[in-house]
Amino acid sequence: MKAIQDTVWRSTKGMFVGLATSCYLTASVSAEESNYNMTKGVTNISGQVYDLHMLIFYICCAIAVVVFGAMFYSMYHHRKSKGAVAANFHESTKVEVIWTVIPIIILVLMAIPATKTLVAMEDTSQSDLTIKITGSQWKWHYSYFGEDVEFFSLLATSQKAIDGIEEKGANYLLEVDNPLVLPINRKVRFLMTSDDVIHSWWVPAFAVKKDTIPGFINEAWTKIDEPGVYRGQCAELCGRAHGFMPVVVHAMEEEKYDQWLLDKKAELARAQQEAAASLTATLSKQELIEIGTQVYVERCAVCHQANGAGIPGAFPAITGSKIATGDINVHIDTIVNGRPGTAMQAFANQLTDKEIAAVVTYQRNGLGNDTGELVQAADVNAFKSAQSGTSEEGQ
Repeated sequence: MKAIQDTVWRSTKGMFVGLATSCYLTASVSAEESNYNMTKGVTNISGQVYDLHMLIFYICCAIAVVVFGAMFYSMYHHRKSKGAVAANFHESTKVEVIWTVIPIIILVLMAIPATKTLVAMEDTSQSDLTIKITGSQWKWHYSYFGEDVEFFSLLATSQKAIDGIEEKGANYLLEVDNPLVLPINRKVRFLMTSDDVIHSWWVPAFAVKKDTIPGFINEAWTKIDEPGVYRGQCAELCGRAHGFMPVVVHAMEEEKYDQWLLDKKAELARAQQEAAASLTATLSKQELIEIGTQVYVERCAVCHQANGAGIPGAFPAITGSKIATGDINVHIDTIVNGRPGTAMQAFANQLTDKEIAAVVTYQRNGLGNDTGELVQAADVNAFKSAQSGTSEEGQ
């Protein structure tokens, strides 16, 4: 019997020593360098969150040491083999008061710094820049208020890398074509919403994680201390391609950001000029299919598959579909306005008229379809104009 008791004691003692050692190592070895700990981030708020996390961790370690220490001490020094006799009493007002008051005091002491941090996280006042973030399946849209700058940010990892045909890069599934660009040392206010389902914009280095909900506007903010590229992703299960919705933020020094903003405005102005010029251009079938193929791979293949077969029960096939082989205006309408109540989005504001014309042409003459029909940018523009006129008459 004594051998069993000694074994139990050695086990409990080892567990207690291990717990104390882990708390000590966390405190003595730089917690910031640990691969298993929360990162401190690059903003004042993320630093506050990290400090709060460590404070609560140390409090929990202290509580564990006291509670388990008292328990193991009692188990060893008041065991039956030493002749200890258990006390026989029913209720103790003093003990109940102690074990009620002490936890309350501990919780209040933990709540004070936690409340201060939470209040600071929600304070979006006195911002230098406001950006609207809109989530949709499966991309982000960024709009800079007062600057006439807006763009979509899509996954840049190639489909071949996803399929395992090409080697995966260092930032696999965490790279985009158009990162969100922000200045350091300026307070940036985010207004967040969604076009379809609930998403969640999350960048760990900023300690910003906020849901984007259809019909609602949520607010968050950040003020970045260090220039660099910071990555995150959608943190809400938002559908089949949830894992393909990364967030990339490029933080620049203020002077470089101001220059980027000017360059971006010029780039968008050129894009508008090119879109206007495309309305008078007539592209060949080969040109349309080349552009349409690229648009389809980037925007359509995630749902309808690269071969146009779709996913039975979830996303319809393009190959042999009534839309891709039927009335061409219905096809254009489907791309331009989407289909309410389904995962089919409206691409009127996401693609240029030339891109819409090209992808419609590709879908009608590729992926196993062969209608022979071509659509030009002018056709898409005329469809939009006619629809707009009909809408105005209805009003």
